[in-house]
Amino acid sequence: MSLQFLTYLVVGATFALYIGIAIWARAGSTKEFYVAGGGVHPVVNGMATAADWMSAASFISMAGLIAFMGYGGALFLMGWTGGYVLMACLLAPYLRKFGRFTVPAFFADRYYSKSAAGVAVICLLVASITYIIGQMTGVGVAFSRFLGVSNDMGIYIGMAIVFCYAVFGGMKGITYTQVAQYCVLITAYTIPAIFISFQLTGMPIPQLGLGASLVGEDISLLARLNQTITDLGFGQYTTTVPGSKLNMFVYTVSLMIGTAGLPHVIIRFFTVPTVAAARSSAGWALVFIAILYTTAPAVAAMARYNLHATVNTAVKGGGDLFAGESSLAYDQRPDWMKRWEVTGLLKWQDKNGDGRIQYYNDKNSTPAFQGKVEAAGWQGSELLVNNDIIVLANPEIALLPNWVIALVAAGGIAAALSTAAGLLLAISSAISHDLLKKIFVPGMSEKNELLAGKLSMAGAILVAGYLGLNPPGFAAGTVALAFGIAACSIFPALMMGIFSKNMCKYGAMSGMLVGLLVTLFYVFAHKGIFFIKGTEYVGLIGGPNAFFGITPEAFGAVGALINFLTAFIVSKFTPAPPAHIQQLVENVRTPRGAKSAVGGH
Repeated sequence: MSLQFLTYLVVGATFALYIGIAIWARAGSTKEFYVAGGGVHPVVNGMATAADWMSAASFISMAGLIAFMGYGGALFLMGWTGGYVLMACLLAPYLRKFGRFTVPAFFADRYYSKSAAGVAVICLLVASITYIIGQMTGVGVAFSRFLGVSNDMGIYIGMAIVFCYAVFGGMKGITYTQVAQYCVLITAYTIPAIFISFQLTGMPIPQLGLGASLVGEDISLLARLNQTITDLGFGQYTTTVPGSKLNMFVYTVSLMIGTAGLPHVIIRFFTVPTVAAARSSAGWALVFIAILYTTAPAVAAMARYNLHATVNTAVKGGGDLFAGESSLAYDQRPDWMKRWEVTGLLKWQDKNGDGRIQYYNDKNSTPAFQGKVEAAGWQGSELLVNNDIIVLANPEIALLPNWVIALVAAGGIAAALSTAAGLLLAISSAISHDLLKKIFVPGMSEKNELLAGKLSMAGAILVAGYLGLNPPGFAAGTVALAFGIAACSIFPALMMGIFSKNMCKYGAMSGMLVGLLVTLFYVFAHKGIFFIKGTEYVGLIGGPNAFFGITPEAFGAVGALINFLTAFIVSKFTPAPPAHIQQLVENVRTPRGAKSAVGGH
């Protein structure tokens, strides 16, 4: 059975499953549309939360980033998992006690102001729309490679599928669809990892295979990988930190607090019946997330090793990496390379005219290494490999069966669609519930609110599709930027709303706006705004990473600090919150008074 047919069969079956679940679980009320009726079992909700949280960035991109960053890529593991723990421990239980299922609704009550809710909606929309660009791009990449359609057509298909199960099913349909999507994506991620780990090390458990010895050799996988890439001018896989250690620390913090401030994940804790169930579902979600996140480092290392073993044939057999016959002849490249070249995510340029593929570090290597390169007649690295192909191409590189490759395609699409659906629901609820009903049309009936929610979600799908088809110029780091935006705007206001009874509405709104604007200024100053000084292009703020070497994707943590400082300073010079608001905050933080804070729930 051909790969193309198998891929259509597997992906088509998963789509039929998602749409079938949406029809079965369609929402008939606003409570079912927004929070699935509040009766989801904690284990089910934990699985749905894991799928909602593990986006295309986790499934497709993270292992690729770790593969090429090495040790420094651990910041994504630490940031995203640490952020989830932070949210589960410090935010979710208290927000669940408060009883408001959207972030803007919490802000409206806690900060006794519709204006605060409006500012929260703005921050939520900026973060969610930025985030969703990456999901739609991931859908396009997966479809274009595995279904043989154009990137644009892939996004159109993705929009149609999400429309079917998100608009009609609401949170109820999304919840049970995400359970199915989690099963698909975790199976698709772990099965190839098991195959490849056993193939390379004889150990079927990837987490243990990462530290095991290669089959038939007395050297471990990581030691051989270190040896290979350092021989090719790259830094050691197990110790290299790209950029400064300060930037790695700030980047990790930004991802952590950005994760904790993502509204589409917070809303999931209102789909269970009690506060205790919310805590339980948070624990289950962490278990389900850990399966993928502990597997990712093994997938990354094994994929990097297999890539070099394909291009530099001396990797497996030993020998001189700079000998003429040690690099792969372009005419003899394997089929997987030919297939990925069609997508444009894998490119080769014959710089020295020898017809062979030279893949090495030609930018930041030592003079001694450059001497070896010149002696070999190499004139620059000739292979460009996009990080995002690593997980999707890994089974093909390892020559695994076609059904495994088809399963990975379905998993990548499931990861992107599951998070896109959650984001779309967060956008929909912000517009229909928090803007229309709470601010502009207070007397809206439940029927009209449900209709507005579905229409706003349909509109959000069109916007998301347009941005996926026409990504803005700064879209390369959209997922990290989305976390940074949530970090600098939403997270500090949530924390202060729960743990500072003296934080007033003026401080919270000022902090959110200043944190958001400063972060966006730093991002756009790097990404697209320049002026000319002599013959040199100079960044608006004085050059790349001008603030202590911190990259734009990591700046969210700095924006959050500015948010906190602004909020506390403004609060010192403005009226304190009313006494009943201060008492409400006290009640939410203490189990004994929790029932009075949320009307007995």
